[in-house]
Amino acid sequence: MTAHTLQIWGRLNSLNVRKVVWAAQETGVPFTRTDAGMAFGIVKTPAYLQMNPNALVPTLQDGDLALWESNVIVRYLCAKYGAPALYPQDLAQRFDAERWMDWQQTTLNRAGGPAFLQLIRTPEDKRDHGAIAQSVAAMAPLLEQLNTHLADHAYLAGEHFSMADIPVGCDIHRWFGLPQARPALPHLERWYASVSSRPATRGVLELPLT
Repeated sequence: MTAHTLQIWGRLNSLNVRKVVWAAQETGVPFTRTDAGMAFGIVKTPAYLQMNPNALVPTLQDGDLALWESNVIVRYLCAKYGAPALYPQDLAQRFDAERWMDWQQTTLNRAGGPAFLQLIRTPEDKRDHGAIAQSVAAMAPLLEQLNTHLADHAYLAGEHFSMADIPVGCDIHRWFGLPQARPALPHLERWYASVSSRPATRGVLELPLT
């Protein structure tokens, strides 16, 4: 069988692409990445739309398989190429991890996204400060929820780093990078310091927000 290299499509200033690159680097699987989306284009081309009809990033190609949806790609990479702790084998632990991943996508990302768009991608004189305030208010209880949970857990799904920590880690990286004050959240900060210092985050979490 001929060996092949994974292909990741997407620009690294996308939170969702960062998840996928971090996950791939955690597993050690060889991959190449092509910038796509926003200024890089590509996503509206017929070839790309055949892989991902949503015209969004990221997309993963693994042989004949093309996958979209960032958290699904993280799950796939961890399940196929990662160590057992990344994709927990025990069903209770696995679905605990799955729960946090879904929460990131449906709850945490939606709460924090507006402040990011206003503070990073909107010129200062055009910012909607009401939208920023609403986003900050929406994030506050979610950050407290994480802080409380991590008071009794080393990582989101227990005592071992798992796939759950990657999407939430990328979201917290974005939130902590915004130019604004935030309350002390010692357990969340301890966890983030731990996950963001992992070698697999190199080239992913050191990047400034753009």
